[in-house]
Amino acid sequence: MEQTTHYPESVRQWLQSPLGEQLVQLESRIVEEAIDGVFGEQCLQLGLWGEANTFLKHSRSQRQWRIDPGAPNGSPSCIGEFHRLPIQDDSIDCVLLPHVLDYSDRPHAILREVDRVLTTHGHIIILGFKTGGLWGVRRLVPGAGLPPDAHHLVPERSLRDWLQLLDMRIHGAVRYFFRWPLPTFRGATSPKWEQRGQRWWPELAACYMLTAQKRVSPLTPVRPVWRRKPKVVAGLANSTNRVSRIKFESKS
Repeated sequence: MEQTTHYPESVRQWLQSPLGEQLVQLESRIVEEAIDGVFGEQCLQLGLWGEANTFLKHSRSQRQWRIDPGAPNGSPSCIGEFHRLPIQDDSIDCVLLPHVLDYSDRPHAILREVDRVLTTHGHIIILGFKTGGLWGVRRLVPGAGLPPDAHHLVPERSLRDWLQLLDMRIHGAVRYFFRWPLPTFRGATSPKWEQRGQRWWPELAACYMLTAQKRVSPLTPVRPVWRRKPKVVAGLANSTNRVSRIKFESKS
């Protein structure tokens, strides 16, 4: 069977549009800030979003890998399914998911696999499209230049709940990309414009980024009930002995 990439070919073409190029450039800067303090041996990216080195070039880890179901331009380090990663348990320090969940009908399985391969205190960085916001009017705008075939958008609140069920600590959330969703629209791209949007109208953002960290609850050993020493009530032994002695003396 011929293998295909996780993202449809139409997505690659969209990313080469003015709007898509602006999005990838902004996301590269946002991921750079998020990954700045994340260190370790292994950093893994799922899927090809933009160029092959768009995000991994910012990693502080010793080794960088990328997994994809197929072999598009910029061949991946490994070919595999996201819901069945060919990676051993507890071996990756940071995992990047650039819009992977937006194009998957198995988001829970992917997150469980990410949790499996992450080391203790490992980090996860997820980029996703908002279900509302400025781009929520896409159905009212003929020819809106939204990413095609993104049929599985995950609301930010739902993603938070899923991560917490996996016992991951949410570190932060960034809502970004305040652009009108038209393919040839070249709106303001300055950092100041993004800062204003994040401060004054974050709900109008087109995308969001969630960062979280895996945590392992410490186990406190509990002594089994049958091994506990029986408690002795103070004074009970003395009272019993005294009574016994009195009975003994009375017989004599």
